[in-house]
Amino acid sequence: MAKPLDVVIVGGGTSGWMSAAALVGVLKPNICRVRLIESDEIGIVGVGEATLPQMRDFNEAIGIIEPEMMAASNATFKLGIDFRDWGFKGSRYNHPFGKHGQPLSGVAFHHHWVKARQNGHAFDLDDFSYPIVACRTNRFEFPAKDPKVINATYSYAYQFDAHLYSKYLRGFAEARGVVRTEGMVVDVTRDGESGNVASVTLKSGEVVAGDLFIDCSGFRSLLMGQTLEVPFEDWSKWLPCDRAWAVPCERSEDFHPYTRSTAREGGWQWRIPLQHRTGNGYCFSSSFISEDEAHATLLANLDGKAQADPRMLRFKAGRRTHSWFKNCIGIGLASGFLEPLESTSIYLVQVAVMNLIRLFPRVPFDPVLAAEFNRLVDVEYDRVRDFLILHYHANSRDDSELWRYTRNMEVPDSLKHKLKIFKHRGHIEAYKDGLFAPSSWLAVLVGQGVVPDGYERLADNMEFTDLIGRMEELRGRIQTRVDAMPSHDDFVRDYCPSPSAVTAPPARVEVGA
Repeated sequence: MAKPLDVVIVGGGTSGWMSAAALVGVLKPNICRVRLIESDEIGIVGVGEATLPQMRDFNEAIGIIEPEMMAASNATFKLGIDFRDWGFKGSRYNHPFGKHGQPLSGVAFHHHWVKARQNGHAFDLDDFSYPIVACRTNRFEFPAKDPKVINATYSYAYQFDAHLYSKYLRGFAEARGVVRTEGMVVDVTRDGESGNVASVTLKSGEVVAGDLFIDCSGFRSLLMGQTLEVPFEDWSKWLPCDRAWAVPCERSEDFHPYTRSTAREGGWQWRIPLQHRTGNGYCFSSSFISEDEAHATLLANLDGKAQADPRMLRFKAGRRTHSWFKNCIGIGLASGFLEPLESTSIYLVQVAVMNLIRLFPRVPFDPVLAAEFNRLVDVEYDRVRDFLILHYHANSRDDSELWRYTRNMEVPDSLKHKLKIFKHRGHIEAYKDGLFAPSSWLAVLVGQGVVPDGYERLADNMEFTDLIGRMEELRGRIQTRVDAMPSHDDFVRDYCPSPSAVTAPPARVEVGA
């Protein structure tokens, strides 16, 4: 029987403690022993304050109790993302965590919507989305369990303080056997024969050996980048934002169950309401706007008094060519970075960790398992990349160079194909692997002004008068049910009230949307 592997995680923060908690939450001690090294001398760069619904699956898989976690991290609920001024100035749409309408006669709802639109009935597509209608009046409740009812057609995610979430995970992980070592890594030793990482040396002089190393050192990429020199694939030609100012402000009365993303001259600004404060930031491209201009724009557009000086973060969009190389696995920023436009940073940590657990080796390095892990991670990054590019590329703004550049830039062939078939007849490919379902693509495509020229012929099987009647009935049913929902504020207060409203230290301002 194989002996347990000694896993050494270099770095804490969200990615480090998610990795540690998942390993000990799912794998037994006879499979692995986990040690995490982090230093209080190194400030934490949070990967996000807003998440995707898949986060619930992660928490459930490792044994986290939802209301307890939400109270500990000052969390609120999230039904989607509100996009303002993206397609053009004055435009607004919501990317909901749910479907638009329900299939009619076996045909996806949006084909019927296109048919109605082309025949003089220009319904607002968002009227048929349960979570969007709930967002309009800041309401929330859990989705129904009966898949046949309209209020089962959505999901939800969290908006939380990522620093407090990491703190919560630390307690969870240490209670299950993770050993935390305080210290800064100053040297890395590799095995002369295999090239594997053999040990790391701390500032104190302590040498920590291991079988499998997980690099959660953030943008430093201490093991993957600096030591193993795994190349970085630069995607900034498609995603030019390379800076972000981040700042918390006082909580406003607009306590809504969604994240807001507002397009600005040189990028976009996020707003994330938590129980104790509101998270804000301006993600921008230094090629199109100066740091000082972005700083001033952010502070001029806060909904409350700033609670700290804005903090600058610098990054580059892209990923490493291998996320598992030798006996080292890069997770989080050490592996790659895609701007937090669609709250994907924590998701990419989550999916990497869960794939590692499914492919956990018996020996320090298994090339077959590593190759499959890298394939799965690459698929995730590629599909998130295309989805983010869509937001920039499908715009009709003409007020600044950034928007003109992204509208006219060459995009990946995979995105070109997706745009072509959707514009021609409303077709959206459903992925077997990878993030973002057809409902997400539909919301952003239509929201950005891309409307199909045609629709599936199967939609013509339904009589037009019957179609309009059923669409009007569905719209009314959604509104009636939403009107009976409690407010988001009341639901949070009843379900997961925070015992305190302590703001995280300014040096640990989190980044995300």
